[in-house]
Amino acid sequence: MKKPLDYNKNVNIDLHIHSTASDGTFSPLEILNLAQSINLGAISITDHDTVAGTKEALAIGIPPSINFLTGVEISAVPPPPFSFPGSFHILGYAINIDDFILNQTLAKLQEARKNRNPRIIKLLNRMGFELTLNEIRKDFGECQLGRPHIAKQMVKKGFVQSVAEAFDKYLAKGQPAYIDKYRVDCDRAIEVIRNAGGIPVLAHPVLLEIKKDDVFKKLISRLKEMGLKGIEVYYPEHTPDLIARYTEIANRHGLLITGGTDFHGSIKPEIKMGSGRGNFSVPYELYEKLISSL
Repeated sequence: MKKPLDYNKNVNIDLHIHSTASDGTFSPLEILNLAQSINLGAISITDHDTVAGTKEALAIGIPPSINFLTGVEISAVPPPPFSFPGSFHILGYAINIDDFILNQTLAKLQEARKNRNPRIIKLLNRMGFELTLNEIRKDFGECQLGRPHIAKQMVKKGFVQSVAEAFDKYLAKGQPAYIDKYRVDCDRAIEVIRNAGGIPVLAHPVLLEIKKDDVFKKLISRLKEMGLKGIEVYYPEHTPDLIARYTEIANRHGLLITGGTDFHGSIKPEIKMGSGRGNFSVPYELYEKLISSL
């Protein structure tokens, strides 16, 4: 599916997209149509702990103008002794979506997400918020429901003004309606992705909220020992200084550089596919290097 190397280098890519299979609001078909309309050269649907969105896109058929990488974003536990306040996720690219161990691992993670939702709703109910899972499911369908959907329902019912407020006051880690969930050990997540023929990449490092540069460098060294193959350097929340810093660290360790918007549709309305907040882009050459590494 790879285009010739003389493919238009002015074309951009987006390798971090969420569909209705997890917590996005665009279906795989809508994602493919939008990617085609904005002339993206390559995309990957990287749903949380599921490859259902990728499978649906492949079943629909990928437009010939778009390169498509199978993908997933796995919730993981940081390697000891590291501990971070932010979310620790490993992206997997070019995976065999029918790999048995991969699907077995993802099924366990999906069950953990499913079991967490009623406990969150129960806490919110105790605080006086009249919410039910049935009404949320009625609005969002049979997708993989999670905190973003609960937050959207809180906005709809006027309990908060925005999804961000719902997380900041109630749903984020450390807030009164937060419930932790099972995550895969980091080394296991990397192993599962690699055994499925894929490329494991550290997602959005800025969200780990690491304050010290030496701590991040030690983390990358440890992850590389475990088999990590890349860092998501290009991300809407990464400043030019952070992009330069992450690029230097990736190059020093011989790691691939990837990038994407983390597009969720109306869950994060300020983030547009392919362009983030309007001034963001990921160069096509990163897709070429990713493919060449396979």
